[in-house]
Amino acid sequence: MIETIRWRDDAVELLDQRALPATKSFVRCENATQVADAIRNMTVRGAPAIGVAAAYGIAVEAHAQRGSSRSDFDSAIQNALNTLAESRPTAVNLFWALDKMRIVLRQQGHLNSSATAELLLKHAIEIHGDDIKTNLQLGDNGAPLIPDGARVLTHCNAGALATAGHGTALGIIRSAKASGKTLSVFADETRPLLQGARLTAWELMTDNIPVTLITDSMSGHLMSKGEIDLVIVGADRVAANGDVANKIGTYMVAVLAKRHNIPFLVACPISTVDLETPSGKEIVIEERGGNEIRGFGTVRWCPEGVLVRNPAFDVTPAELITAWVTELGVVRQPFAQGLSLLFSSNSNPT
Repeated sequence: MIETIRWRDDAVELLDQRALPATKSFVRCENATQVADAIRNMTVRGAPAIGVAAAYGIAVEAHAQRGSSRSDFDSAIQNALNTLAESRPTAVNLFWALDKMRIVLRQQGHLNSSATAELLLKHAIEIHGDDIKTNLQLGDNGAPLIPDGARVLTHCNAGALATAGHGTALGIIRSAKASGKTLSVFADETRPLLQGARLTAWELMTDNIPVTLITDSMSGHLMSKGEIDLVIVGADRVAANGDVANKIGTYMVAVLAKRHNIPFLVACPISTVDLETPSGKEIVIEERGGNEIRGFGTVRWCPEGVLVRNPAFDVTPAELITAWVTELGVVRQPFAQGLSLLFSSNSNPT
């Protein structure tokens, strides 16, 4: 299993996804500000992975402050919570993980700073482990939805690199392969940061899963030729009505899949579902810097000073989605009813 996040020598280390696939290296973070910077600059990316990293960001700040008085400790952790919350606005797992850590801090007000720091680290490690278990269960739930011999299109990277391990969309693909099915994958480049070309293709090749790289503009052509059987994507936030925010370009793929009667699956843990957000209209879409569009690395391919729009995500309406695959089961339309079952105790909405 690809290791994306680890706790080592009293610090959190993050696999630097900006350097992949050419170089495999880790960025060491010793306080919450460094973790927030790593989230912002996309050293770590993918909603579940961002959530795990944020939990460790609180843990590493707590470790750094463990010799402080409890009042100073609480003030430092509150600042860390605020700093991490401001790192990226769209992925709801970030805020979910911070809320989990906030609850631990609040419940342990009677302990000294050192003991509280230990409990915060323990909880971050639990969030990390739970994410891997969640992805494995999600993969098992989704694998039956992939026909034997399927040609699957995926957008961006929703694999082990976007999580603590195994992955969501790629987790389903991995689980389907492990169950004995044959399949192949089309990975689109995913402009502007090429997560599909750099990360998804690398993950699948590492696992010996057949993968073909295409540009973002080729999927409609391949669908029209009958060369794609299924689309699976991840999610950064799912609204209460089932609208999905995911990497920019997802909406375009969903519209094409609908046009060609191709099933469109969204794979995500329930921590990605935001019941406080009624629909996709209320989801804040992050706008990133223009240089991500103007070129890549040191290469520039557009006129100097050209104006750029760079929304990092778009919203796919619920009616374009065939099913949502979660660790608790598969949810189909009508989404509101399925969501109610999903969050009820001892339910398995399939």
